[in-house]
Amino acid sequence: MGRAGRAGREAVINRNTDTGDATAVTAESAPRSAPRARLSAQDRFIDWFQSVAPYIHAFRGKTFVIAFGGEVVADGRFLDLTHDLNLLAALGVRLVLVHGARPQIEAKLKALRRRSRFHKGLRVTDDMALASAKEASGRLRVEIEAALSMGLPNSPMAGADIRVASGNFVMAKPIGVVDGVDYMHTGEVRKIDAAAIHKRLENNELALLSPLGYSSTGEVFNLALEDVAASTAAALKAEKLIFLMDTVGVTGRRGELLRNLTVRQAQALLARPVPGESDAALYLPRAVRACEQGVKRVHLISGHIDDGLLLELFTHKGVGTMLTPDPVETLRPAKIEDIGGILRLIEPLELEGILVKRGRDRLEREVGRFLVLEHDKVLVGCAALYPFPDERAGELACLVVHPEFRNVGAGERLLTEIEAKARRQKLKRLFVLTTRAEHWFVERGFAETRIEALPQQKRSLYNYQRRSVVLVKRV
Repeated sequence: MGRAGRAGREAVINRNTDTGDATAVTAESAPRSAPRARLSAQDRFIDWFQSVAPYIHAFRGKTFVIAFGGEVVADGRFLDLTHDLNLLAALGVRLVLVHGARPQIEAKLKALRRRSRFHKGLRVTDDMALASAKEASGRLRVEIEAALSMGLPNSPMAGADIRVASGNFVMAKPIGVVDGVDYMHTGEVRKIDAAAIHKRLENNELALLSPLGYSSTGEVFNLALEDVAASTAAALKAEKLIFLMDTVGVTGRRGELLRNLTVRQAQALLARPVPGESDAALYLPRAVRACEQGVKRVHLISGHIDDGLLLELFTHKGVGTMLTPDPVETLRPAKIEDIGGILRLIEPLELEGILVKRGRDRLEREVGRFLVLEHDKVLVGCAALYPFPDERAGELACLVVHPEFRNVGAGERLLTEIEAKARRQKLKRLFVLTTRAEHWFVERGFAETRIEALPQQKRSLYNYQRRSVVLVKRV
């Protein structure tokens, strides 16, 4: 799960429970001859399964709105998507699907030798285009329901019991005339019948919405997929809104994937002129609106990545862009409820023999000394400060960073906050004992010193067999 890099990556530190000595290690700094425990395929599976347990608990009973264009059905990708949807349903996630129909409408109009008209990214829906939209949506609904009804033995859909509910959940109104262009039968969402959808979800049904809306006068309007999805997620106060796009997500000026964005950051991106049209320019404004209206997370991911939906939802990094109302990472004091998460960070290193086992009872006694770094409600790092007030010194201990968050500044954030905490406690120097990560600390202002420089209490517990290097930094 980790990535290779130079020596000096975020350190992992353990305070020896027998002697008080501390051990620090990075993935690169361990000697090549150092023995490493080999994990069997079974152990790796258990390790992976335990790592996704927090997500399983967090997602159960929550509502996800998943939106995808008609091309996902047209090119056969929806069959693979059904496997992921079946797994989510089995885990207790309440699912609402919103499908598009643009390629199907285009194909129908082409067969009729009619040209499509668009203005500002929206279709101008005349009578012929509306008839094509109705036909395409009806056909897509049947194909989607058929795919979700599969239950072949020895397949990912074995034992699936997904019931699909669709109906007139979307009330719409006409867009009218904009910039002198009459949109005719193109509309926008007026209201979502959230109560009716909630009722279907409570009956363990999957709700399926088409890009069509209805008025109180019995008219039918062609709607934008992203409008329906964002309005539905907001009305349901969904936990997540997920857009499956053609692109990988939202990218920066150099083309790099922006994995996490706040609403404010997204608004700044949208304020910049974007050449041409892109999926991000199409979906990001609706993603921002959904977050502003109560949706907790919006994900913009590629629909072309195998198992991309599961990778986005069940891994720390994900595969696309996640938009949140507030920053997704939080650095805070540890609470007693964090003990399980801290143990999950430490245990893989204990299994490899790198760290000395640390008991839950001791962690519970010392939890007040810990800081934790939380990423989207999952602990990805921790560190502790053990003060020696009589000698105006403090020990940095148990600095642990999840492998997927090394080399991206997580260790620096923890170290910086520990240093600030030491200053608040009127400590003058911070020390650490390490056998393998001295370069990481030296690069961050620590210097090697003698054992005699340790506080008396710490010096009496020094383990000469470990021969740990003593590093100190003035704070």
